[in-house]
Amino acid sequence: MESRRDRMRAATVREISETARRILVEEGAEAVTLRAIAREMGMTAPALYRYFGSHSELLRHLVGDLFSELTGELHAVMKDVPHDDMSLKVLTVSRQFRAWSLAHPREYALLFGAPVRGAGHQEETDFAEECARRFGWTFMALFLELWNKCPFPVPDDDEIDPALRDQLRRYRDDVLGVDLPLGVIQQFLKCWVRLQGSVSLEVFGHLEFALEDAEPMFELMLTEMGPEIGVTYTPPPK
Repeated sequence: MESRRDRMRAATVREISETARRILVEEGAEAVTLRAIAREMGMTAPALYRYFGSHSELLRHLVGDLFSELTGELHAVMKDVPHDDMSLKVLTVSRQFRAWSLAHPREYALLFGAPVRGAGHQEETDFAEECARRFGWTFMALFLELWNKCPFPVPDDDEIDPALRDQLRRYRDDVLGVDLPLGVIQQFLKCWVRLQGSVSLEVFGHLEFALEDAEPMFELMLTEMGPEIGVTYTPPPK
């Protein structure tokens, strides 16, 4: 049973993380310092070291919390989709990923502006890396379910560029640990590049030179990606 002291410590850690996020949203990542957080909470900066050993450790805890929130939202919207409607699952999760990202641009920049260290390697991990993997596995598990229920055409191993084939094999065997054709892994990464690339361009404002509203372009990307993986496109609900 958790002790009162442990509950108080957990509550303080949550408050520190919430304060760090508030500063991130209001002032940007550079403003998220131990001194600023301590000032907001009425603490001294040295007192924060009882909870986080460094500024980097605190930021990585915030990264983990944000990945967990995003992952939770993706799973929540999936629950509202009929179990066997794989097309709607893929579309719904893709749209929710975009919606969360646009609603939280500074949080998105912290998560995806630079790779999370070690997120692609099976070695000792910290909280941020573990949460990042859970997020990534949400999409991989959905892709696996789609492939198992409705297999789609993929190239044979010998049809894949050798330089790419070796990397795909390492990713499949050493990171994912799944028994799948390399063509499926290649297709998964192609879809992720298009999805996350589209969202990043929009969140970071790199489409504003041409588009005031990038949603139709995002939906066009989904219509083009869908047939490659056996997904039937339907427009978003009004």
